[in-house]
Amino acid sequence: MLRTLLFALSLGLTWGGAPIPGHAEESALKRLDTGDDGRGWEAVGRLELAGRGFCTGALIAPDLVLTAAHCLFDSETGVRLDHEKIEFLAGWRNGRASAYRWVKRAVVHPDYAHDGEVVAERVRNDVALLELRQPIRNARVEPFDTDKRPKPGQRVGVVSYARGRSDAPSLQEVCEVIARQEGVLVMSCDVDYGSSGAPIFTFDGGAPRVVSVVSAMAEVDGKKVSLGTQLQAPLEVLKAELAAGMGGRSGVGPFMAEVGTVRDTGAKFAKP
Repeated sequence: MLRTLLFALSLGLTWGGAPIPGHAEESALKRLDTGDDGRGWEAVGRLELAGRGFCTGALIAPDLVLTAAHCLFDSETGVRLDHEKIEFLAGWRNGRASAYRWVKRAVVHPDYAHDGEVVAERVRNDVALLELRQPIRNARVEPFDTDKRPKPGQRVGVVSYARGRSDAPSLQEVCEVIARQEGVLVMSCDVDYGSSGAPIFTFDGGAPRVVSVVSAMAEVDGKKVSLGTQLQAPLEVLKAELAAGMGGRSGVGPFMAEVGTVRDTGAKFAKP
């Protein structure tokens, strides 16, 4: 666990007060409180984890929600949550959702190790796919397409729920991919607890496409970064798992956040 961000610290980020070369001007978080603000983002929703906490998820097909694998585990015992007690609240905003659906099946990447050290291998496999009991067929809730991995320096954005802003999603439309390493994206996007599983978007061609999900948040030299998988290959594995009939009922356990500190580096890691 304490090896957490050594790979991130080796990326040559020129931080410490000076801007990163080529670093784009970032936008602030914008809370999507109204129907007009949230239009087009209704397929991002809150995942209610058996009354024990929440994560963020995104609809990528009428019956499939993408999120982070660690959302489905008890951080203390390592026991899988009962996915049948997880509910997806599409477009949740100020006490109402555009659609409510319970989860039927859930698969996590087969190489994800919840009790392993938080290193690159764990982050790049920190992805899960949830099949809903009934598809969401609502003209206001359009599933997002996915796309290949973004390039370093490419503009991305994130829509997430988080601690202190759990009643409505927030959009950061401009953040940046700082680096890619060992299947992991290091990004400047602003995340916090509850943002786990939040979709990272590119905007090429004008339409948002999901290219990653938030796995972790970190600090390097006092600057916040977010970490996520390079989505394309892990997502194909998860779809194959569902097609093979995997994802049946799992064990039951509570949800808690997990926090760790990297020894001798000054970097901090937490699952948001």
